[in-house]
Amino acid sequence: MHTPTVDETVQARLVLSTHRSARLRVTLSYRPDDPLAVRMAFPAEFSLDEPGDGPDGAAGDAPAGGPGDGPDPDGGRDIVWVFARHLLAAGLELPAGLGDVHIRPAAGRRTMVELRAPEGTALIRFDSTDLRRFLWRSRVVVPDGDEHLFLDPDRALAELLG
Repeated sequence: MHTPTVDETVQARLVLSTHRSARLRVTLSYRPDDPLAVRMAFPAEFSLDEPGDGPDGAAGDAPAGGPGDGPDPDGGRDIVWVFARHLLAAGLELPAGLGDVHIRPAAGRRTMVELRAPEGTALIRFDSTDLRRFLWRSRVVVPDGDEHLFLDPDRALAELLG
């Protein structure tokens, strides 16, 4: 049985200072084969890595447990952060998160997502409605509490070892 992936592209604001922000496109993804996680992909031009940090002048690899690289339709490599779906849901209601990802509600039906990496911290402001819609769509595919039905321990072990 094939269960569809949920992908949604939304607009967000990268907070640069108290009075400055930059608009960016963020792709939210949910994969039933990784039912406990959600992904946020950001355009490569918003990377905190210095150009040339990685092999062949590409951006460096992401730290474990934080961002990763994914394909960017514009030809670069998106910066992809993977974290718990329940963290996103909790952060829409109350401040939530430990470690690299923190999520909290903000004034005016907004949600703040703070991403911490060794290179620095990014604060991104989302419209809460976009995040709620994405979560609703993910729950249509895999309802809360049914994640265990979609886990494949053999595949997970193969990914860890290979």
